[in-house]
Amino acid sequence: MKLAEALQERADLNRRIAQLNNRLYNNATVQDGESPAEEPQDLFDELNRCILQLEELIARINLTNCKTVTDGKTLTEQIAQRDCLNLKLRSYRSFADQASQLTDRVSRTEIKIFSTVNVKELQKQIDALAKQLRMLDNQIQQINWTTELL
Repeated sequence: MKLAEALQERADLNRRIAQLNNRLYNNATVQDGESPAEEPQDLFDELNRCILQLEELIARINLTNCKTVTDGKTLTEQIAQRDCLNLKLRSYRSFADQASQLTDRVSRTEIKIFSTVNVKELQKQIDALAKQLRMLDNQIQQINWTTELL
C-alpha cells in the first residue's frame, strides 16, 4: 500500500469514527418501552475496531514519514516545514489585508490612516511564499504516491 492510500484510509476511518459517535449519541436514550434503532453495544464494537485500525495505521504512517528521506530531509521534517509555511502565509495575508484597508476621508478634519508597510512589496513576499508552499506540497504529494507504507 502506498503512503497516499494510507492517508486516504486514515481520513476515511476518522469520518467513520465520527459517524459512529453520532449514531451512538442518537441511540443513547429511548422512551420507556421502546428499543433503540441500533444496538449501542454493536456500535461500540465497531467503534473499537475502527479505532484500533486507526491506531495501527497512524503508527505505520508516522514510521514511514520518519524513515522516508528526500533532499536530505525526512518526510516528517518536510510536513513540519509545510505546516509552518502555511501558518506564516496566513499571518502575512491577514496583515496585508489589514494594511490594505485605508479609510476614505470626507473632510480635511478627519484623521488620515496610512499603512505601516509597503503593501505592494508585502504582496510580492506573499506570492513567493505561496509558490514555495505549492512546490513543497507538490513534492510531499509526489513522495506520498511513490512511497510504500512500512
